[in-house]
Amino acid sequence: MNKILEKRQLSYDKERDQSVYYFKVEAPEIARNRKAGQFIIFQIDEDYGERIPLTIADANAEEGWIAIVFQTVGASTRRFSATFNVGDNVPVLVGPLGKPTHIEKKDGLILCVGGGIGIAPLHPIVQANHAIGNKVVTIIGARTKELLFFEDEMRAASDELIVVTDDGSYGRKAVVTAPLTEICEKEKVSEIVSIGPAIMMKFCVAAARPFGVPITTSLNTIMIDGTGMCGCCRVKVGDKTKFVCVDGPEFNGYEVDFDNMMQRMTAFKDKEREADHKCRVGLDAAKKGA
Repeated sequence: MNKILEKRQLSYDKERDQSVYYFKVEAPEIARNRKAGQFIIFQIDEDYGERIPLTIADANAEEGWIAIVFQTVGASTRRFSATFNVGDNVPVLVGPLGKPTHIEKKDGLILCVGGGIGIAPLHPIVQANHAIGNKVVTIIGARTKELLFFEDEMRAASDELIVVTDDGSYGRKAVVTAPLTEICEKEKVSEIVSIGPAIMMKFCVAAARPFGVPITTSLNTIMIDGTGMCGCCRVKVGDKTKFVCVDGPEFNGYEVDFDNMMQRMTAFKDKEREADHKCRVGLDAAKKGA
């Protein structure tokens, strides 16, 4: 079993009634073996429940813990945030899964771009590049100031941190592609790493294309078993079908068919909304009963 060591709410989106939570979980084997870019799958119920993939946001091999960051976008994540607390055990936690990020010393800078919840999985990649001496410029963005997180962590691991918000409530009023383009115009960029909503990654790829800078994107498709058996996470990459769980989660952004990916991600939206509604009703009833 994997004990929860720390629980923090990082942000709250009032408009969508969605929160972002940070959980530090005891997982010594995963902490010792994980590499930047890899993920875990967890369940909140041992016998029944959705399998939720999350990239490892941080880890400490000596202390034996990993950190996961998630947004309450559905029934399972909402129930997890509401009913699990420090001292509780996560019933199922499997990993590390997926191929790790390829980290090597580069001549030019590494430009890391994170949007929304994608800031969390970007963090270990920024750390790993910084650790080997690469110059790292990091851009993080969100719709508004209240939805930003990991600013201090990103600043500590970056040579430069640029913060943007859509509404200008904090940092620069812009979307992440604006500083991405400006940096590519004036500096030697060896690689761009982009993680965030699919539409954001699609536009980051479009912004990078005129400069010919290699761009890596980390995909967040629907996933079930995490071993390549179910095929649920398949995506079109170039002229091939790839499975995000075993071939990724990172791919050359220029080859990813983002339109097809976004279409596939809507396949169960109606059922997800229905399950989330039932979860909200159940949690509200439990609160009133208490």
